[in-house]
Amino acid sequence: MIDAGELVGGLVSRGVVDVVGVPCSYLTPLINRVASGSAAGYLPVTQEGEAVAIAAGCWLAGATAGVIAQNSGLGNMVNPLTSLTYPSRIPVPLIVSWRGEPGRPDEPQHELMGAITPGLLDLMRVGHAVVPADTAGLDACLDAGWAEMHREQQPFAFVLRDGVLSSEQLAEPPLAGPVIPAVTRSHKARDAPARMAALECLIGSLDDSAAVLSTTGKTSRELYVLADRPQHFYLVGAMGSASAVGLGVARHTPRPVVVIDGDGAALMRLGTLATVGAHGAANLVHVLLDNRVHDSTGGQQSLAGQVDFPAVARACGYARVYDCADLAEFADAVKAAQVERGPTFIYLMIRPGSIAGLGRPTVGPSEVARRFRDFVSTKVEDVNHVS
Repeated sequence: MIDAGELVGGLVSRGVVDVVGVPCSYLTPLINRVASGSAAGYLPVTQEGEAVAIAAGCWLAGATAGVIAQNSGLGNMVNPLTSLTYPSRIPVPLIVSWRGEPGRPDEPQHELMGAITPGLLDLMRVGHAVVPADTAGLDACLDAGWAEMHREQQPFAFVLRDGVLSSEQLAEPPLAGPVIPAVTRSHKARDAPARMAALECLIGSLDDSAAVLSTTGKTSRELYVLADRPQHFYLVGAMGSASAVGLGVARHTPRPVVVIDGDGAALMRLGTLATVGAHGAANLVHVLLDNRVHDSTGGQQSLAGQVDFPAVARACGYARVYDCADLAEFADAVKAAQVERGPTFIYLMIRPGSIAGLGRPTVGPSEVARRFRDFVSTKVEDVNHVS
């Protein structure tokens, strides 16, 4: 057996500053170690795919985050692993338990995933290795995994069997209590603009130091048409993950970090709002443009018509919430959010539809990721946000 502190120390010595994930009984000693205080911060999140997206955001800001998950959570991780980290070539270390390993008795719900875990990782082109139960073997395993991540620029999974880690007591400090948000709701009649007009207003209201991440679909396509800049990161896949990626970025930069989300995308991973509320950095601005349809697939209705997004953000612990009726209020909210302490949620209803002949980004996801990372890592002399 190995001590959980040895594993944490091995991760930290290789640059891991955050450990993000969802508990698993096989991983209890590791979770207890990082949750009780270690050189790496611990971020409990709502689900495993969200953890991958946060870790990807950390990488975009020049930091390394490790993801911890039960192998059953690979199902939640498939989308960000195949449509975010793979096309953008973002290396993320994964520590994955092996429930249901063939030949080892386990609960029936783990039987199939246990049998297919190595093959599923292979299918997603995620390199992997079983963590050995001795210190010398652990160090060699971590070295080999990090070398492959560096070579392939892709995630690597360290697979942990039951009983490899010795027990560890939990001394986890409580999360901070929920904040009492400052909510600004408009009393004017709504004047929903086109998305292109909202994006143009947003860009015009941002400081030049701001990093901007946009959700998949027509939001990213329109932003690209309006202004293709190094500080823009377009999520071409991983629908619903924009706010999680933005949270990862915001944790490791003093810049304002602005996420442009859509109603369908936000609903797909609504739990991330709770994660942002719990862990969100003061410089995170989460903009939601709500047209109540899935524009990129033909305009089918989303479920947004029955959701009060500003109320959800308030309930999830965002420090500031703005419900804007028109572009003038929207511009004021965006400007205020860059100098106030967040995380901040800004809501604007927009009209369905897009411009005719809308193009797609011609710069590849990997290039977008690297120029964005270069931009974020550049020193900022004067950043307009409260730290």
